[in-house]
Formats: sequence, structure tokens, C-alpha cells
Amino acid sequence: MAFGLITLPGHDHNDGHQLRYIVYAAAAALIFGGAAIQFRRTAKAGAAVLAAANLVFVLQCVPGIVAAPQIYNSWGNFFEQFCLFSGAAIVCARLSSTWPPETLNRTGRILLGMCSVSFALEQAFYLNATAQLVPKWIPPTQMFWAIATTVLFALAAVALLANRVALLASHLLTTMVVGFGLLVWVPLLLSNPHNHANWSEIAETFEIAGALWILADLLGERLR
Repeated sequence: MAFGLITLPGHDHNDGHQLRYIVYAAAAALIFGGAAIQFRRTAKAGAAVLAAANLVFVLQCVPGIVAAPQIYNSWGNFFEQFCLFSGAAIVCARLSSTWPPETLNRTGRILLGMCSVSFALEQAFYLNATAQLVPKWIPPTQMFWAIATTVLFALAAVALLANRVALLASHLLTTMVVGFGLLVWVPLLLSNPHNHANWSEIAETFEIAGALWILADLLGERLR
């Protein structure tokens, strides 16, 4: 819901009218879907709406990839949005009776495992920029944590794709991304609340954490 509210005023007005209206509609759908998914009776419909809305933002990243495939930032944006789409799609499929649990578990692991690969690559390609986001008061150094979290993303991706300690990996991934939100984006937002990018990043970070948490719950169902 927050991501939808932030998207409405923050979308680039220089884009074509048709694209702008499509994004506005998708943002409104995020708000509606985010509300609907909170209630058991409307959860499936809400998840379907969220999946469809996030798919719009996934597709919006494709032109950037086609225009400059050698620049990883476009790929990173794609997989960030794809992670959000995957979380909503998993909920929708879980509430449907057509998906066998094993198939859904495997699909969820692969989709979010691919996203984790992208997260690791994006941090690796932009390691200096990643290090600058780490609060200076956290020991030992900013670069240490930039490298450490990149390695942890890569290890989590291996665990999910290989189905080795996948449940633990999904829990640790969720915790790490929540940590990014609390330690990086909350302080930046408080220091500069007028910067729209800070609002967008904090909403997206916690939504990614939510998608990873969905996977963790899905994998944990089997043990329960």
C-alpha cells in the first residue's frame, strides 16, 4: 500500500501519457491489493491484483535492459520488481488448489533464488556505492559490510536454488533485508524526509523483505 501511495506522486511526468496512466493504474492497484490481502476472504483476489500490478513495473524495466543490456542497474531494477511480483504470485498460488505444494515450493525457491543472485551481482557491480550506504558507526568498516552482505546474498541464492538449508536461508535473507530497512533507509529518511527516493527505497526494501518472508512461511509449512 505504501509503495503504491509513493508511486502516484513520484512517477516521472516526462513519460508518455499512456505509460503514465498505466503506472498510475498499477499504483492504485497496489493500494487496493495491499488492503485486500489483509483479509482472509479477499486475500486471494488481493494477491492476484498485487501480482498483476507488480508485473506492470517488471515490464516497465524491460526497455531499459534492451536499450543498455551492458548496464547492470537496469537488470537490478528488473529483479527487484520481479521479487515483488513473485511474492504476490506465491500467495495467489498458495491460496489456489491447483498448485501441488512441492511444485509451489520449488517454483518459489527458484524465483526468489534468481532474485538473490541479482541482488548479489548488483551489490558486487556497485560495491563502492553500496558501502557508502552502510552507517559509519557500524564496526568494523563500511566496505566490510558491503562485501559481507554481497557474499551472504550469493550464499542464500545457492541455498535456495540447490534446496540446501533453504528454509534457514529464507529466514536469514528476510532478517538481513529488514536490517537494511532499519539501519540504512530509516535513518536516511529521517535525515531527509523531503527526498522522494528515500520514501521509495524504504517501501521497496520492506516489500522485498515481505516477499522473502512469504517464501520462508511457504517452506516452513512443510515442516509444520
